[in-house]
Amino acid sequence: MENDIQDFNSNRAPLAVGAYPHAKKVGNFLYLSGVGPRKKGLKEIPGVSLNEYGEIVSYDIVTQTHAVFENIRFILEDAGAQWNNLIDVTVFLTNIKSDFKEFNKIYASYFKDFQPCRTTVEVNALPTPIAVELKCIAFIP
Repeated sequence: MENDIQDFNSNRAPLAVGAYPHAKKVGNFLYLSGVGPRKKGLKEIPGVSLNEYGEIVSYDIVTQTHAVFENIRFILEDAGAQWNNLIDVTVFLTNIKSDFKEFNKIYASYFKDFQPCRTTVEVNALPTPIAVELKCIAFIP
């Protein structure tokens, strides 16, 4: 079984902020680590304004959500999967009351033709100063 488990990293997605790969390939399944809106090679986070202490002053959930989906697409495609191979999505929002409606509208626009299973939860904070992160499972055909 160990030979069937492989770390996978995309060359287009931002580097992980900890000791983990972008994903693990296990047989025909791809388990993505949490994916946020950061961009590879950039210090600034799309849709986030920080103060001098690195704390969030303001954020744009629309910009962040699109950036997260782009990073997920990079990881999927580079691993040999496609958007419609997603089977399960867990969404972490830091302010579900304010952001869920807008996030859900954007999410629906990305999943017009099929809908993976989904769970959305509110968390107090995420490891970097972001408002949204997704964890996904996909099938690799």
